Amino acid sequence: MVSKITRKTPTKSIKDCRNRCRKKSPAKNNVAAASSAVLASINKSFRSAHRKLTKIFSRLARITTPNRRKGFKVLKKCPQEDICKALRFENPLLPSLQSPAKRTIFLDLDETLIHSKTDPPPQKFDFIVRPKINGEIMTFYVLKRPGVDEFLEKLREKFEVIVFTAGLREYASLVLDQLDEKSVISHRLYRDSCKEIDGRFVKDLRNLGRDLKSLVIVDDNPNAYSFQPQNAIPIRPFTDNLEDCELWKLMEFLEGCDEFDDMRDAVKQFVS
Repeated sequence: MVSKITRKTPTKSIKDCRNRCRKKSPAKNNVAAASSAVLASINKSFRSAHRKLTKIFSRLARITTPNRRKGFKVLKKCPQEDICKALRFENPLLPSLQSPAKRTIFLDLDETLIHSKTDPPPQKFDFIVRPKINGEIMTFYVLKRPGVDEFLEKLREKFEVIVFTAGLREYASLVLDQLDEKSVISHRLYRDSCKEIDGRFVKDLRNLGRDLKSLVIVDDNPNAYSFQPQNAIPIRPFTDNLEDCELWKLMEFLEGCDEFDDMRDAVKQFVS
């Protein structure tokens, strides 16, 4: 009997069975259709996003590129210092120079013109200031660097004198009131005019309203003039050495600067 039944059953290939299963599986067909729909939706979203980004960048290009129909305007060649002057003087921190014939010297305060310390009082000091800092009155004993009075008086003849200090205004203003009794100093710049870089205060000379070729900065701290080292005259820090003669050397150098059109060339020769 078994053999007869076997003979009457038509034989079919494995491939035919698989095809029949595929045709009779609506669930699998639904999954495939859903996947296709998802992919189509994603592609549509990408195309839409691409069109939007293209429009945005096109608008930005129009904003940053004026007169694009006429092409780019070729700038006339001019000295580099004139370009720097145009960029630097838009919002200068200092008023215009009253005497254009004078050059400008920026002087640091602490350890350059004076040295100060708090209690206990030192054996030697010239005057005392008591600023109020963070609600607390503090006492500073100030010692003037040897020759500072003569130095400031000598600068009056040829230079616009500006003190640029990283000290707090509350403290430094009181020191300068007593140091500059003859009003030699034209302007005062304090810590709020410095730029803080990695916790260090840098004195940027580019936006002060003065031409870089006509100025020098004197400071004992190299970090202070790191933006314009070519304009800087380093000076040894002063603490309590009453035999110090750095300011006398500096006076001699400044008296011989007239032969230089660019103060940076004078500084280069002095430093070397």
